[in-house]
Amino acid sequence: MITKVKYIICGICVICGLFSCSKMLETESDLVEFEEDHTLNHATDSVYSVMGIINKMQIIADRIVLLGEVRGDLVLPTAAANSDLKRLSEFNFSEKNRYNQISDYYAVINNCNYFLAHIDTAMERRGRNLFMREYAAVKSYRAWTYLQLAQAYGSVPLILKPLMTEREAVEAMKQTPADIKEICETFIADLTPYVGVNLPQYGNVANSNSKYLFIPMRALLGDLCLWAGRYQEAARWYHDYLTDKYDPIQMSHQSITWANSTQLNSVFDNYYPMGSSDELLSYIPMEARVFDGTISNLPNLFNSTTENNYFYELSPSYQMEKISASQTYCFEVSLPGATTKDTLYVPHVGLYRSELAGDLRYFSNHTLSTYGAKSDYTEYNSYMQTIHKVTSNRIVLYRRTMVYLRYAEALNRAGFPQSAFAILKYGICDDILKARVDAAELQAAGDLVYFDPELFSFDGTYFGVHSMGSGDSHANAHYTLPQPDQELATRQDTVNYQIPLVEDMIVTEMALEGAFEGYRFNDLMRVALRRNDPAYLADPVSMRYGLQAPNTELRQKLMEPKNWYLPLK
Repeated sequence: MITKVKYIICGICVICGLFSCSKMLETESDLVEFEEDHTLNHATDSVYSVMGIINKMQIIADRIVLLGEVRGDLVLPTAAANSDLKRLSEFNFSEKNRYNQISDYYAVINNCNYFLAHIDTAMERRGRNLFMREYAAVKSYRAWTYLQLAQAYGSVPLILKPLMTEREAVEAMKQTPADIKEICETFIADLTPYVGVNLPQYGNVANSNSKYLFIPMRALLGDLCLWAGRYQEAARWYHDYLTDKYDPIQMSHQSITWANSTQLNSVFDNYYPMGSSDELLSYIPMEARVFDGTISNLPNLFNSTTENNYFYELSPSYQMEKISASQTYCFEVSLPGATTKDTLYVPHVGLYRSELAGDLRYFSNHTLSTYGAKSDYTEYNSYMQTIHKVTSNRIVLYRRTMVYLRYAEALNRAGFPQSAFAILKYGICDDILKARVDAAELQAAGDLVYFDPELFSFDGTYFGVHSMGSGDSHANAHYTLPQPDQELATRQDTVNYQIPLVEDMIVTEMALEGAFEGYRFNDLMRVALRRNDPAYLADPVSMRYGLQAPNTELRQKLMEPKNWYLPLK
């Protein structure tokens, strides 16, 4: 730990990074150490400092994705993978690992702490507070970074003031670490007073709308409450964020579908979750050139590029293929002479590509093709892989469909499984809820499930998340709200029966929708901790190799939650 402190000091005693329109986050000084009594009381101070924090977030951006995917069950290292990725996948942390650099997170945090301690929040001009927007935005950056830390390390020192000397850092890192619940409770209280503060507005920042550079506070509060087990509050934060009357966020209609219901020889792909401004809510921008700052290495890890001679290091696991293929794709069709619509189901065999079985999002996300003839005398891989979600220009933190899925998770755990299931199968608006959710649940949920008909109409929201890759899910007789085999003693008994089963469906949908984006391990971990059931995580991760039985050594290791996390030392 002490050896890491010196590296922490290199990053955390500064607010660095200056912005110009020609370069996304140009750093004109590697280290700019301010005196402790320096006050950030000029507009340029605040803008440059916020850009400097984003500059520091770029350093951990790739790692957020890798820790969420490589530890999960949807991704496997290839033979070409570097040894650190392989050890990360095996939860073998006995040696130094490039992905275990806790100092980089604390560099972000201490820059946030310095900014929050020194910004002049009392300064006004023409009756408007000059810096409150930046103050709230930086509080969100700090809370988000701590949440990532807790997901990676389990328990970490909670430091809320700037550290200006090595002595201060050493002492701070000696304190009893805070676990994820304590961290979430701390930042729920810290953020809530500022939830109504608008985000900064800097216009366009080198081809990016600056609104995407800030973390939506209500969505972040939803995440914190979800991890803290405060489900009704989580549902409210997500709901309030999605239904903001000035900026409502409707469910996405992106999808990949079979082009016809009879020939099954082509698909229509309108599914671009990482490249659509309709889906994007918040991201970390990455540089285009090393000269300008931090670039993303994810394309070279997930994809075949000329830089890696087409030897990609990470590929979809057998578990990813299994989850996708286990879904049922269906069409709702009007047959000649029929007075009602019929439902046709796509078979799982006999298709022109095996990846087309079940849900189509895996097929849309992943392309594997041959490159020339295999030869022992070429330096190039004979296979070319592309994970289409992986981009070099940004690391996405929030997008609308994943927020809806977390809203569904919170609603379900708050005791409203019918409403949560509606998000998966039907979409969500007042008309759908009245038709698909019983009166008792609607009354109990109240405004947690109210969607203003002026903003959320049936025509705009008939599309459930599952339909993004599995066809007309509203008509799918195999995709239904779980029901007990026989009537239970009370309505609450039925609700209690449904909650874990609907939760399983939501977690599966998160895999189908969020694969390769960095969510998977954390989603499994959150539910495993909630249920006090390590097997919820250990079982799927140990089955990712495609064996008939789990990898018993890995499963045994993961049955001990302490082994889920990177070591602090």
